[in-house]
Amino acid sequence: MKIGILQTGHAPDGLRETFGDYDDLFRVLLNGHGFSFDTYNVVDNRFPDGPGMADGWLITGSPHGAYEDLPWIPKLEDLIRASRAAERPLIGVCFGHQIIAQALGGTVEQFKDGWAVGRTEYNMGGVTVPLFAWHQDQVVVPPPDARVLARHPFCENAALAYGDMIWTIQPHPEFHWRFVDGLIKTRGKGVVPDDQLIAAAATLDQPVAQSDIAREMARFFLMGRGYE
Repeated sequence: MKIGILQTGHAPDGLRETFGDYDDLFRVLLNGHGFSFDTYNVVDNRFPDGPGMADGWLITGSPHGAYEDLPWIPKLEDLIRASRAAERPLIGVCFGHQIIAQALGGTVEQFKDGWAVGRTEYNMGGVTVPLFAWHQDQVVVPPPDARVLARHPFCENAALAYGDMIWTIQPHPEFHWRFVDGLIKTRGKGVVPDDQLIAAAATLDQPVAQSDIAREMARFFLMGRGYE
């Protein structure tokens, strides 16, 4: 099965040299499930010819906001809607979660209460699922047909599903602790409040459900259905 990765941003230079770019993190996360991957750097205006170029699609995180006036964002929204019409399974993570919601009628905003950074525990169908968060923007109003799959008091719409073909999540299952440590030391400085960065650094040695969510993502692509 070929997965098309729609890359909507680039990892910081220092981290990219060590861990690869955002698409590389997903290739590692989903390794072992028989997928092949093609990356399209949509952030650099490099798009596939249409949803038929892959069997399933994955939209990465980004330092950009879904609401920004950037020429590639409307094109990405068109591709999201075309992918849905073509019934191609689609997963969105962080920015991907947000831009899919926006393309389908939801609202994304810079959250008034600030940043979520570091290990965060989400309620996913009554099960506590810890993952690494790194965001200020979030989906504040989901599209009318979206089902909420995960919540947190700070982020009420932490995971969404649309029918059986779209599954999205706000935190980062592709981030491991070393990458988050690098973000704290690079991208976080002067942007995220220092006390939050210190608190996030203190949680890096605690386990997260990275492998569990990777299996769910792989199962979604292979079965093409959402989760209750």
